[in-house]
Amino acid sequence: MTGKLEGKVAFITGAARGQGRSHAITLAKEGADIIAVDICKQVETVPYDTARPEDLAETVRQVEALDRRIISAEIDIRDFAALKQFVDGAVADLGRLDIVLANAGISTPADSLGMDEETWNTMIDVNLTGQWKTLRASVPHIIAGDRGGSVVITSSLAAIYANPGTAHYSAAKAGLVMLAKVLAKELAPHSIRVNTVHPTTVATDMILNEPTYKLFRPDLEHPTREDFEEAARTLNRLPIAAMEPVDISNAILYLVSDEGRYVTGTTHVVDAGGQL
Repeated sequence: MTGKLEGKVAFITGAARGQGRSHAITLAKEGADIIAVDICKQVETVPYDTARPEDLAETVRQVEALDRRIISAEIDIRDFAALKQFVDGAVADLGRLDIVLANAGISTPADSLGMDEETWNTMIDVNLTGQWKTLRASVPHIIAGDRGGSVVITSSLAAIYANPGTAHYSAAKAGLVMLAKVLAKELAPHSIRVNTVHPTTVATDMILNEPTYKLFRPDLEHPTREDFEEAARTLNRLPIAAMEPVDISNAILYLVSDEGRYVTGTTHVVDAGGQL
């Protein structure tokens, strides 16, 4: 029995851990070969530990254990030249590109008028401009293949639902929505679909840290994960605090497979009813 993505190749950013690793494994299980990047070093202004080389190596190990090919590199998505050089080479090695998951991102909770310029600029450079650079470096390969394809950009519930301390994050994630919609129109003649996916809180390292906990419990000096989960459950209509990465991966699998072949330009929300 062949998988839903047998013979296809997917490019995934932020693939070292969290949602990105889950996406790589989920797509590989369905037959896709993977091109994977992550910065694998600390990002300035980010208050939690970002991915490391050993994280990306673990993603590679898990994909290879599924008997799929994977080509990986430690690259900052803000570096267009490095991205393009790597993607060009990886596509040449694997022979094609069908799917792009612009997934990399950071979170740096900060007061809207109190944050410094570096915090604002780094957020926009990574979460908005870096995504555009990702698409610019990769999508032309889907066009050149002339087989159609699919692009999914990871946005957030924060693009729809406002929370204090997230102005820069929400602005970037909302910007991705219109980037995707414009691209959906531009790429439709090439049979390339473009969608955004909008998760609520997902149990990854980007969320499971004290600065994020304080977004949910600003009344506490040192909120714990239990404090965060209690507050998060009040925001969701379904009785969960945080989703697992695979919940988002399953949504993405629908969007990139033939099951979602007529879905483009949409904001695909996976939020346990939190926007209601």
